[in-house]
Amino acid sequence: MERLQRVTLFALYQLTLLAGIALLPLALVTRRVGIELPLNRAVTRTKDAYEQVQPN
Repeated sequence: MERLQRVTLFALYQLTLLAGIALLPLALVTRRVGIELPLNRAVTRTKDAYEQVQPN
């Protein structure tokens, strides 16, 4: 079960990174308008969750 959780979180982390890269142009445009997309927060949270389930 723990291995499945690790693999799932790793895949989610990778997909979040991919989404962040794909949405970068949109994020830059919205930032100029004054709206910030929470992409950094999503990447950081999935990374932290993945690191918590890593074996020591």
